[in-house]
Amino acid sequence: MDIMKAMQAVEQTMISSVDSDVTVLRDASRHILSAGGKRVRPRLLMLSYAATGGQDFDYAAPVAAAVELVHTASVVHDDINDHGHVRRGRPSINAIWGRTFALLTGDFLFTKVYELMAPYQDMNILLADATIALVEGETLQAAAAKDGNLSREVYYQIIARKTAALFKSAGQLGGTLAGATKEQITALGQYGFNVGLAFQIIDDILDLIADSEQLGKTSGIDLAQGKGVGSVYAHNGGEAVAEPVAVSDDPLAAIKQKILKGNAIEEARTQANMLVQQAVSELDVLPESRAKDELIALAEMIVNRDF
Repeated sequence: MDIMKAMQAVEQTMISSVDSDVTVLRDASRHILSAGGKRVRPRLLMLSYAATGGQDFDYAAPVAAAVELVHTASVVHDDINDHGHVRRGRPSINAIWGRTFALLTGDFLFTKVYELMAPYQDMNILLADATIALVEGETLQAAAAKDGNLSREVYYQIIARKTAALFKSAGQLGGTLAGATKEQITALGQYGFNVGLAFQIIDDILDLIADSEQLGKTSGIDLAQGKGVGSVYAHNGGEAVAEPVAVSDDPLAAIKQKILKGNAIEEARTQANMLVQQAVSELDVLPESRAKDELIALAEMIVNRDF
């Protein structure tokens, strides 16, 4: 499989799927999709498909597109909740069209997932389970931030659901589409789950130390709202301390200074690296192939990225 052609098929599927004669839905959806993004989830799915013998990327592309649309819909809604004004290096849908149309665009993207997945029968269950977990994770995160109880245990419960579950489903779906063995599908799911955990930990680190231009989105929001890894790894006497701070010109200055003086960032990066090592070890059940090598490279990219 040529992964570049496979990803082009995914892009084309996404853009065509959001066509609508309601122009604001079409334009807002195309605005966020055409901004690009890492496309880690659909890439993981396509590589999992190829690594277990899949060859027809036109067959797999709608499922990969559906996975990415779930993620895209969730970030559109995130920008409403978090008052984010930059997403993927562009003004967010919320910033251009306002909260109401951003909410409706996110809903539109979510419902397009049903349309894309309709021909794939029981595979709908895998993606539905991941989508349910995503919403549960976002809800747990909002509740933890509100109550000020973002412990390390709660943090891992949140990222397992809001991020890792969708990564897991991408691996499982790729293997299922290719007719892989049960052992291979399970391994690809566990690979995706561990990669997803590592991805979110690194994302939260970058939210702490990078600026908006590097990230392509509004930086510092999670920490400012007591939701990011910085709050979890800033601990006192072994107990995690969540520190929501009021939004101001620089709402993160004090807490950044505190966290960066300690070993919180190094500790979190170590954990992410361990998760990636575990993920790569799951791939031992797969035959040697270029796609398997690229799955390994994808996992390593997760922990080495700076955006």
